[in-house]
Amino acid sequence: MGDELKTVVLRLAGPLQAWGAKSRFNRRETAMEPTKSGVVGLLAAALGRRRGDPIDDLEKLTVAVRTDWPGTLLRDYHTVSDYRGRPLLSSSVDAKGRQKVTTPNKYTHVTQRFYLQDAVFVVAVAGTAGLVAQLPPALARPAFPLFLGRRSCVPSLPILLGTHGATADIPAADAGLFACAPLDALSMIPWQAELSHPRNAIVRRAVECGHVDLLVTVDDPAGDDVATDVPVSFLPVDRALRERPVRRTWVRVGTPGRTAQPNALPLQNQGCDEQDPFALLR
Repeated sequence: MGDELKTVVLRLAGPLQAWGAKSRFNRRETAMEPTKSGVVGLLAAALGRRRGDPIDDLEKLTVAVRTDWPGTLLRDYHTVSDYRGRPLLSSSVDAKGRQKVTTPNKYTHVTQRFYLQDAVFVVAVAGTAGLVAQLPPALARPAFPLFLGRRSCVPSLPILLGTHGATADIPAADAGLFACAPLDALSMIPWQAELSHPRNAIVRRAVECGHVDLLVTVDDPAGDDVATDVPVSFLPVDRALRERPVRRTWVRVGTPGRTAQPNALPLQNQGCDEQDPFALLR
């Protein structure tokens, strides 16, 4: 089982998502789809790894991102000031390593943050069975809360998509895992935008048609495009990203009628006396 290829499928849906690849200083941008850094960070959090822990094994995972609903871009306007009325500090430091005060003095600073609103993505993550088999139980009961890029971006639907939601015969695999390549797994998962946007006219027309063609970005050593989003470290003082070759392609998936949300738990208490705000996301 150790070297056999297995794939796990995630659904990333929420009111806000933010996948920063080149954000710096006071302008925090977002990519238009989940980055490999963001996906690896989410998996590392689910497994209970801290920022300084090794992530070499997670970097080697093959990631394929399917855009089920692109969402819209939101710019969030911020101002920053010191509550004591003091001038803000600059990015430069003095000989003792202390930050200098802005010159001329600046008391209010404008920052901008960008988000994706109401986007829905399906992500297939593939690797050796020994590693990937650890992901479904970790995603079902993560060690740390899971977010969609930033801490303010919480998921609105369960992240883990099991094989029971697929529309085609599944090769024999362990529970929650596909025994196939990422693109094949993405071809089996029905369109997920229908759950988040059932009243949208585009969604209704696609459901009537019975299928939809969706864009996919997948790791590919022979790919003709490049993404700079592979994490080297998540330490705040040593964050860095490196490039990876990717390929962009399309998959056609079915659009079944609106049904109950896969993997969603009933609203009542699940036999646990302790309140768990993340229970509905498992």
